[in-house]
Amino acid sequence: MTPPRPVPTEDLSRLAGLHGVATSYRPSSDRTVTASATAVTRALAALGVDAGTPEATRAALADRERELRERLLPPTVVHWSGAAVPAALAELPAGTRLRVETERGETRADAENLPVGVHLLTATAPDGRTARAHLVVAPPRLPTPAARSYGILVQLYSLLSRRSWGMGDLGDLGELAGWTGRALGAGFVQVNPLHAAVPGAPTDPSPYRPSSRRFPDPVHLRVEDVPEFAYAGDGDGRIPGLLERAGRLRSAVLEKGALIDRDAVWELKREALELIRGVPLGPGRQAAYRDFLAEQGQALEDHATWCALAETHGSDWSRWPEGLREPRSAETARARAELMDRVDFHCRLAWLTDTQLTGAQRAAREAGMPIGIVHDLAVGVHPWGSDAWAQQEHFAAGMSVGAPPDAFNARGQDWGLPPWRPDRLAESGYAPYRDLLRALFRYAGALRIDHVMGLFRLWWVPQGEAPTEGTYVRYDAEAMLAILVLEASRAGAVVIGEDLGTVEPGVREALRERGVLGTSVLWFERDWEGDGRPLDPGRWRADCLATATTHDLPPTAARLTGEHVELRDSLGLLTRPVETERAEAAADTAEWLALLAELGLLDGAAGGLDAPSEEARIKAVHRFLRRTPARMLGIWLPDTVGDRRPQNLPGTWDQYPNWRLPIADTQGRPVPLEDLAASPRVRALVEVLREGSRGAEEAGGWSRTGGPVGS
Repeated sequence: MTPPRPVPTEDLSRLAGLHGVATSYRPSSDRTVTASATAVTRALAALGVDAGTPEATRAALADRERELRERLLPPTVVHWSGAAVPAALAELPAGTRLRVETERGETRADAENLPVGVHLLTATAPDGRTARAHLVVAPPRLPTPAARSYGILVQLYSLLSRRSWGMGDLGDLGELAGWTGRALGAGFVQVNPLHAAVPGAPTDPSPYRPSSRRFPDPVHLRVEDVPEFAYAGDGDGRIPGLLERAGRLRSAVLEKGALIDRDAVWELKREALELIRGVPLGPGRQAAYRDFLAEQGQALEDHATWCALAETHGSDWSRWPEGLREPRSAETARARAELMDRVDFHCRLAWLTDTQLTGAQRAAREAGMPIGIVHDLAVGVHPWGSDAWAQQEHFAAGMSVGAPPDAFNARGQDWGLPPWRPDRLAESGYAPYRDLLRALFRYAGALRIDHVMGLFRLWWVPQGEAPTEGTYVRYDAEAMLAILVLEASRAGAVVIGEDLGTVEPGVREALRERGVLGTSVLWFERDWEGDGRPLDPGRWRADCLATATTHDLPPTAARLTGEHVELRDSLGLLTRPVETERAEAAADTAEWLALLAELGLLDGAAGGLDAPSEEARIKAVHRFLRRTPARMLGIWLPDTVGDRRPQNLPGTWDQYPNWRLPIADTQGRPVPLEDLAASPRVRALVEVLREGSRGAEEAGGWSRTGGPVGS
């Protein structure tokens, strides 16, 4: 018999609460689960708090209570422009003197009418106590997108053109934006995270476990678009050889049905980029590169140093010689000097990639897109990567981010991503978070934040424990949102939060208050608090990006035919009999199709010789999306050609080719970008959303009766 796991004592619970560590959680409104004492104790240890014994717990509790009682200010204070004075300032002792040093170097004697930014606040109490804090002054909310728009959702690697070198690249992204913006009237293109990956053999193909979220991956470069490429390798025949190898990689995927081989693509591009580096930069380009180095500063030097050291010692920095595991050590400084040529190479790659990303956004805006490129921010980074090495003091050692057990995964999830420490973030004025957002907004018209609930709390799993043995750790959501609103407002960018799944009460409301859009996926939109039926389009929320599917879900064709069940069954992923899964999936689809028919969106009768075709049903799904009041409507690009295969199948690793599939047609034949642009089927589906870009449907959504809401 398994002994019961220890639960937190009263002292441990009080201590945990004062450090934002939960001792229980509610997977549903009628159920509360108590966290284990081990999970709570280890989470506190990762925050630098010793609760290993009852005596240590009592001492830590007394220290924390005294600290909170005696401190004048928390490490970071948030003030929303136009709002009342923050409680942290209003509660200061009478007679406390304030001094504010603004971002611009100005000195103010109070905290009133400050410009937006992150300032340094000093408070001096009458009894002589002094405290310094970061004062975040943010606009009250992000502006709503000026007009309703629709756009394309795509995993960039899957979008091969007949110019790409075996996987989609930034040249393809610019072409996609130019075509869909000019010819189809699209307002945006949303892509997967383009963060730098951890090199390996093989490289982890998931874009959601990057080495660095701040710097992009040069594997996405269009090599021929680097200006120096035209002058590289003259007379030695190396360039024709590289292009021939690129053609073989491309044809292997597009013509022979091979999987995308990221490692082979990078090996070829790296060789070409090494050759390009031998070409001197012109004066203007050299000046631009130097400006980039100066602007990115220490963060870029750290990232490039990690890349150079990884070439020599392998990508897992925890196995490097001890002196190199610390970015500020004397050993690391010596190694950087010795490897300066390689450090410069990786700095150059970051600059080239940043330049092409900026160019893609420029192409999108020049094509008439009001938003342009929507980039994706992964929830965390790989524990071996450059961010985890360079920012060690900001990460919780021995912890991994995941999710507790729920209705979809009884075992919980461990994503293998070290979480940021909320205390260290606050002490730094959220510097790593600010720098990350600022870097991404350089070339983004909008930012999608994966698992946006992580701004509020994250499920921490102790290393070596099952995901069920984790607990939630809370972040200062007001500060996280204030920084997000501040940086997005400065960039004039939209923010979309991926808020699917179990969402803590109040989270969606807080996001909406600050202008952060949500994510609504058709198959999940049901009246969960009522009869459970598909939610009428007029009852959908307006402040969202509405789509039929995502990269983690079956394409619409597979959902409509039930092929997603057969796929999971073939891989042994079902936890119930396949007959049960088939019946449930069929009933779900039938209920949606019945609603589509009831609303007059589905051509053809429900059954019989004149039953609607698969293409007609996919169109009907998107007509439904058009009738919702959602401010942004997204089309999953593989849906436009009837692709059956999900890009990622959660719960699999080597059983399924996650993140390695090119966009393909109904028969599984890869479809290059040029053929997508010429496809009547693609244009026909896009026109479904384009037809509703004006008029009553845009204004307020539609009801089951087929008329505008309120008519």
